[in-house]
Order: sequence, then structure tokens, then C-alpha cells
Amino acid sequence: MSLYYQFMETYMGPALFAITLDAMKSSEDDVALQGIEFWSSVCDEEMDLLIEAQEAAEQGRAPENVSRHYAKGALAFVTPILLETLTKQDDDEDEWNPCKAASVCLMLMASVCENDIVQHVLPFVEHNIQHSSWNNREAAIMAFGSILEGPDTAALKPLVSQVFYPYLVNMLRDSSSAVQDTAAWAIGRVCEVLPDLAVATEYVQHLVSELLEALNREPRVAANVCWAFTSLSSAAYEYTSESEHTDEPATFSLSPFYETIVQALIATTDRPDASQSNLRTSAYEAIMELVKNSPQDCYIHIQSTTIAVMERLQKIIYIDDVSQLTATDRQQFSDLQSLLCATLQSVLRKIKEEDAAQISDRVMEALLQMLTTKTASESSGVQEDALMAMSTLVERVKMGFVKYMPHFFPFLKKYLQNADDTQLCLSAVGLVSDLARALGLELVPFCNDIMTILLHHLSSNTIDKNVKPPILSLFGDIALAIGPSFITYVDIVLNTLNQASQLQVNREDFEMVDYLNELRESCLEGYTGIVQGFRGDQPSAAGTDAAPGSLGPAGDASQPNNVLCNELVAMQQHVPSMVKFILDIAQDEDRNDSLVSGACGLIGDLIAAYGSRIVQLFESEKLIKDLLAEGRKSKQQKTKTLALWASKEMKNCLRTM
Repeated sequence: MSLYYQFMETYMGPALFAITLDAMKSSEDDVALQGIEFWSSVCDEEMDLLIEAQEAAEQGRAPENVSRHYAKGALAFVTPILLETLTKQDDDEDEWNPCKAASVCLMLMASVCENDIVQHVLPFVEHNIQHSSWNNREAAIMAFGSILEGPDTAALKPLVSQVFYPYLVNMLRDSSSAVQDTAAWAIGRVCEVLPDLAVATEYVQHLVSELLEALNREPRVAANVCWAFTSLSSAAYEYTSESEHTDEPATFSLSPFYETIVQALIATTDRPDASQSNLRTSAYEAIMELVKNSPQDCYIHIQSTTIAVMERLQKIIYIDDVSQLTATDRQQFSDLQSLLCATLQSVLRKIKEEDAAQISDRVMEALLQMLTTKTASESSGVQEDALMAMSTLVERVKMGFVKYMPHFFPFLKKYLQNADDTQLCLSAVGLVSDLARALGLELVPFCNDIMTILLHHLSSNTIDKNVKPPILSLFGDIALAIGPSFITYVDIVLNTLNQASQLQVNREDFEMVDYLNELRESCLEGYTGIVQGFRGDQPSAAGTDAAPGSLGPAGDASQPNNVLCNELVAMQQHVPSMVKFILDIAQDEDRNDSLVSGACGLIGDLIAAYGSRIVQLFESEKLIKDLLAEGRKSKQQKTKTLALWASKEMKNCLRTM
């Protein structure tokens, strides 16, 4: 559509409009789908053009392409056909058909036409929501839910108020499972779009009661009820947080029912039919969202949920003989382990640090046992999820994790070396980054092995290229963690960063341009971490003029006679390469704001570290001044702050010369 949209005006009125409307009315599904998807494509394109116009307006320029507003022009003609198509459901849940396509098209029309669509849909909803035919009742709910995103809240509130509590909630008890299913989905949509209406105190008890009852229905219905609970908990938490201007409210409208909801969802995960319609996954996802969105007065229930998750995790660990299971059952068993790991992450993030420390031994023992099971050895997904759970544990117990390193490091080393499994290797790299931030100098005994593996990966021509940027960034994390001890690796690492920073790509290949930006951003992070690590733990921005994330002035390097530490002396020969890299970024028309931010930060750190020894390398370059000026004008606060700080460091240094 994007290729010929601007040329359609000549053909829309005389041909395309009539042809596509006739196609939408066809009794042949393939023909009807073509007609519906034409208008879906029109909406997609006009949505992109709307975004382009908004961006152009923000930048004070005219957009390159403009919308012809075909969707709005056709709204009165297309919408009735879509609504009629919604009533023609069939029993096949999985097959793509005109009814499902009509629902998607209606959503897209709502996004593009906004308030204009309400008047065309409201009469259909009112006429059909109590219809004797389940097809019409389900179509009315589907139409209602499909137009909730697009119109503004002022236009939607009258419609939602008419439908939500008088009809929609009670339709969870409808005689048709299809109506129940769609009603649960629509309730979740209301929670997302109009949370204040969904969590109103006078109605929420009735809503929760009906959802809990519907949770016992067939899997397809129960799965959407789980999603409704996910949306409801998020709506209640966000609404209360915004109303009370706090990040963690003391209570919220679901507090009286919180324990009951969580217990019902846990019970749902044990249903014999929980593998159908993605029900078990939906239930665990709802539990995770409830944990994430729990206020202070529900903390006791978070503690009990943590115990329940740990018991389930330990239980399945000891069921390692899965050889007699079918391939499908083994996959479900593997999925269950992954879901429990993900749920464990949620509760670990929410519990207090002192409570995390009390259960850390039990958590670590369970995760290590999981990594030794046959299921884990056959599924890298389980291994990845276990590593992610460990990352969360590291964040919570910090230095307390050091006691687990002798037992865990052989596993970490094995996963780091596994370049054939990109995602597993990336998970291991991410975990090393977390360990560096948590353990500091306690990481030193393990660094030789880690650095050897990382440098080997960077020299490999066969490893997935997407593994390399996180490794380059990781060098900075390790240098920050171990400080002067990084001197052992500084020459080879800086040479590696210099080599990576010189990569050139085909500028016509947008995917490779994005990769180059990612790689360069990682190089900047690597360089910055090394400079800051060698400067030492100096006062932060709170007590100096340094930018957030910078360590601030190291001593008074801007003074000509200030003595550099041995580590900075050893690194000084590489500074010209870093400056050249910054100049390359300054000349690159494809640079993004993240690169500008990182480059400004590195400029500031280098001047703060070396002062008058290098400031002329920057001050004499117009490109550097232009880059800092661009950063100071950035709409991103981080970029603006770093650019202002780097400019001030340069100015102060020049003043003292």
C-alpha cells in the first residue's frame, strides 16, 4: 500500500471504492477477506502518515507525504459492512476468516478516524447486545471492544458507561461460551483504556466476583479472564498511583480481594485442561502482573506467593525422568519450568531486600538444580530463564551473591562459551554485567576466564554479530567494577574497541546502519566505563558539576601539574583513537540521540580525567563543538545534561590553562 497510496486518488472514486465494498459483501471468504484487508491496509498507511505529519509539525517542516483521509471518507459505508460481518462467526477458533478480519479492520478504523467512528458503532451495539441470537450479542461486544482505542475518553465514556456494568460484566454468565470469551476480552480492553471506570469502588466487587466465577469456565474463556485480571490489576495500580502521586500506593481497590484472586489463579495453573488455549501461561502472566502491581498492604500475600512458587519449582525439579513423556508433554513440562522462573523473577523484584536475603539460599539451590536437570540440558529456553532469575537474585542480594560464585561459575562459563546458542550466550553476557555491578572487586578472581571468552568471541567470524555489541559494553561494566585491576586487560581491550569503532557498513542497508549505531553505542559505553573505572570512585553529580552517570572530577585533572594515576597514564596513548571515534560520530549523518549522548559523556569524562593534557584535541575541533551544541538542544534530558556537563568541563579546563 505504501508504494502506491499517493497514486490512488484517480482510481479510488471510479473503481477501488465500489470494487472493495462489493468484495467485502461477498459470500466467498477469500473474496471478502481481500476487500476487508484492502481497507485495513489503507488504515495502516494513513496511521503512518498521521505519525509522519505529527513528527514534521514538531520539527517545523512540511511532511513528505500527506494523507488523503480515505478511511474517514469511507467510514459511513465501510463500517456497516464490517459490523454485519462480525455476526457471521463460525466455530473454528484458529482459522483466519472475514469475521476476525472485520474486527481487526474496525480497530484500525477507530485508530485513524477516532471520535467519528463512535456514532456509526453505538447504534449497532445498543441494538444487538441483548439480541436473542448469540452471534449478534457476541458481535455487539466485539464491536464495542474494537473501537476503544482511537476515540478520546470524553467521547468513549458515555458509550462505556452504557455498556460496561449494565451489560458487559453480566455477560460473563451468558449461555454462549463465545459471548463469555469476548466479554472477558472486552473487559480487559476497558481496563486498559478507561481504568477509572473499570476500578470504580462501587462496581469493582461485582466485577471481581464475576471474573472469579468465569475463571472456572472452559479454557478459552478462562484464558481471557486471566488477561482481564492482568489489565484490571494494572489499571487499579496505575489509577491509584496517579491519583495519590506515589510510586507505591498504600492500598488500592483490589486489596480486599487480592489474596482470593491470586489463589484462584494459582489453582487455575493446576487445572487438568490448563494446557489448552494457553490457559496456564495466561494464569501465570496474570499472577506476575498482580505481583508487580501490588500495593503495600498486599505485601504479606507477596510473601505467601513467593513460598508457593518456590514449592512448585522444587517439586518439578525432582521430576527429571521425562523420557516416557510424549514430545508435547515434554514441551509443556519445559514451558512450566520457564513460567515458574519468570514468576520467581516477579516476586523477587517485589520483596524487600532483607526478605530476599533470607530465601536466597533456597532460590539458588533450586536454580542450580534446575540447570543440572535433563530438561534443562535439552532446552536452552529453560537455561535462559534460570539465568534471568539469577540476574534478578543478583540485583536483590548484591554482594551477598559472592558466596554462590564457586558453585555457579562453572555453569556461567559454559553458557558464555556457547556461541552456537545466541540467546543463551546473550543471557550469560547480561548476567556477567549484573554480577559486575553487584560484586565489584569480588569479581576479580573470575575475570581472567571471563575476559578470555569474551575476547575470543569478538575475534570470531562465525559468531552471531548481535553478540558483539553487548560484549563491548560489558568491558565498561567490568572496568567500573574492578577499577585499577582492569589494567591487565586495558591494551587488548582498547585495541579491540578501536577496531570495532572503525567498522563501515553499506549505508543503503538500513538494518546494518542500525547495527552500526548499536555497535558504536556499545563502544562508547566500553570506553566510558574504562575511563571512569581508572579515575576511581570520585564524588558523583550530586556533589559536583558532573552529569548523572558520570563519576565526577577525579581529583583536579584540569590542573596542568596534577599527577595522573598509573592506569590513566597507561591508557593515554589510546586517547587519540577515542577522539577520532568521537569525530567519526560527529560527522555521521545517521547518528541517533543515544550516540550523541554517549559521545558527549565520553568527552566530559576524558577532559575530567586528563584535563589540559588533551583538552586542545577537543577545543580546536568545530565538529566537537557542534556535537556538544546538538546535545545541549536535545529533547532527551539525559543527552542534554551530559552535553551541558561536558561543555562546562571543557570551559573550566580552558580557563585554568
